[in-house]
Amino acid sequence: MRYLKILLMALTFGLQLPALAAGIPVTLFKNPNCTCCNAWAKHLEANGFKVQIVNTTDLASISRKYGVPENLEGCHTALVDGYVVEGLVPVRYIKRLLKEHPLVKGIALPGMPLGVPGMPGTKSGPLNIYYVDASAPPRVFASF
Repeated sequence: MRYLKILLMALTFGLQLPALAAGIPVTLFKNPNCTCCNAWAKHLEANGFKVQIVNTTDLASISRKYGVPENLEGCHTALVDGYVVEGLVPVRYIKRLLKEHPLVKGIALPGMPLGVPGMPGTKSGPLNIYYVDASAPPRVFASF
């Protein structure tokens, strides 16, 4: 009986490990020549995400399709668990978004600021990540 319990526990935990190891799926729409987007994808993968890259030369239409206002556009658009993540948003804020699950389209870090995942250099000051929400003007989700 004791061995049966051990076997059942091992099977239970063993069957759950592949699901945990699979990672959180991300679809990343990016310019094929953008190296910062590739570095950002590696940042995500190193932190538990599984990134599928879709190369495109028409990022503006992707941003419009997913409701990202022009003033919040970054260098790429990603889809994560039903949310849009625009730009080089650090993983901790994506995980916060997924944990809090707000009723918005997503979050955005506009432009290509230095000192964020994917962009080498020193951050020049506090940066704002904004909610992407068609029903409201941009509001700050986080500052770092």
